[in-house]
Amino acid sequence: MIRFLPLLLAAAATACTPTTPAPQEAKSAVQPNNATYGTDANLAASTPDAVLRYTDHPRGFAELRLPQGKGPFPLAVIYHGGCWKTGIASQAYMAPLATRWQQLGIATLNVDYREVGDGGGWPGSFEDWAASTKLIEQVTARYPVDRDAVTLVGHSAGALPAQWLASAQGEDGPLGTRKPLRARAAIVLDGPGDVGAERPAFDALCQFSAVDPFMGAGPEAYPRRYAAISPATTAPQLAALLFVQAKLPAPSAATQSALGSGGAQVTVRENVGVSHFAIITPGNPAYTANEPAMLAVLKGEE
Repeated sequence: MIRFLPLLLAAAATACTPTTPAPQEAKSAVQPNNATYGTDANLAASTPDAVLRYTDHPRGFAELRLPQGKGPFPLAVIYHGGCWKTGIASQAYMAPLATRWQQLGIATLNVDYREVGDGGGWPGSFEDWAASTKLIEQVTARYPVDRDAVTLVGHSAGALPAQWLASAQGEDGPLGTRKPLRARAAIVLDGPGDVGAERPAFDALCQFSAVDPFMGAGPEAYPRRYAAISPATTAPQLAALLFVQAKLPAPSAATQSALGSGGAQVTVRENVGVSHFAIITPGNPAYTANEPAMLAVLKGEE
């Protein structure tokens, strides 16, 4: 069961000093009033080194955090959950995890995006996810960040962009034909491997119908939409794909096989009895148990 517990954020810690000047903070960046999504934060979020805008609507931004040191640093591009429904979550609840990884030598882009209710869903959320990737090129061009060490990370509903962005799309896709984003790996944190195949389980996790409003209707009404984003149609082009599951079961053998058909080494770590948020909360024993596996993927050491 998803529990919406207060996220007690202490005063922001002093940001790590970047090795090159940060770009000007986006003046119109909006922090939605739902930073309380999730579980207790055992780590205060650091102040981002920059807030970078990828489009002009209020949620079209990402927070950049850079580690101390000379680099080049691996980059984690993080997509939050919230069942794709506006008013539940934003990038804010992923900031403690982004901060923890920053401390461990990983640069992070913590991305916000539109959801159902504020212009998201099919195709708006996909438009945002695709547009956000231009920040990868900007960051790797300007900062000591390794373009060949990009990992896409998604918690819960954020699992979809973490896999979809690295997949080629045909004309039935939400944005039509598009090439896959070049990324080395992806990490899914208690999210689906195939939205259509895991629709009942994901709706149960959200405790309301989340998939159909996001997709526009059920698979009986839009079979081509569901097929377009399924790994059975087009697999992500990755070297490694790690699932760290808690409330959601492991993707089926068929889904894992489809996900691996693009070349990815698919690994699943199941955490039975662990909460949906424990695995993303630095300091929680469930997170601590999985951190080495995540870091191995982020650093290309798996």
